[in-house]
Amino acid sequence: MVRAGLTVDRLVAAAAELADEAGFDNLSLSALARRFGVKDASLYSHVRNIQDLRTRLALLAGGEMIERIAAAVAGRAGRDALAAFAGAYREYAHEHPGRYAATQIRLDQSLVADSPAMRRTAEITYGMLRAYGLEEPDLTDAVRLLRSTFHGYCALEATGGFGAPRDVGTSWDKAVEALHTALTHWPRDRR
Repeated sequence: MVRAGLTVDRLVAAAAELADEAGFDNLSLSALARRFGVKDASLYSHVRNIQDLRTRLALLAGGEMIERIAAAVAGRAGRDALAAFAGAYREYAHEHPGRYAATQIRLDQSLVADSPAMRRTAEITYGMLRAYGLEEPDLTDAVRLLRSTFHGYCALEATGGFGAPRDVGTSWDKAVEALHTALTHWPRDRR
């Protein structure tokens, strides 16, 4: 019997809160069931398994994150758009560490293709980069550069990996400026 009030959306929202509180790696069906005061088996009417729950959380978090980024970059181009994109990315990672971790998991490509949030992510990101005059295959390379820089910085910052006394915000601003310079002078693929 399905418990009254227990829905996929409520479970995923609670999983997002739990991931932010306890860490994405500590998200479990047992912990989620305890949050609702039900037995683990009650959740299987709504999610297949922990991987299904984590995938749904990744899609939710990806949607939240891109909406924040889209609002930040609206009406901007070039350096201003890049700085706004980067700032919104970093803020989301700080404010929602568990959800942010969910956005980094590898998703089945059929789910990505069917997800409006993932399509919007590509549209916003590629749109910002096209302002730098980039086209494929350079767009893919530039996306990989941005993602690895943003994620690497956020991951190191979250674990206290920057030990020097210099302000990490100032270093972030310099990194974004360096990315702008790299994108402006991108080595075009001549193949």
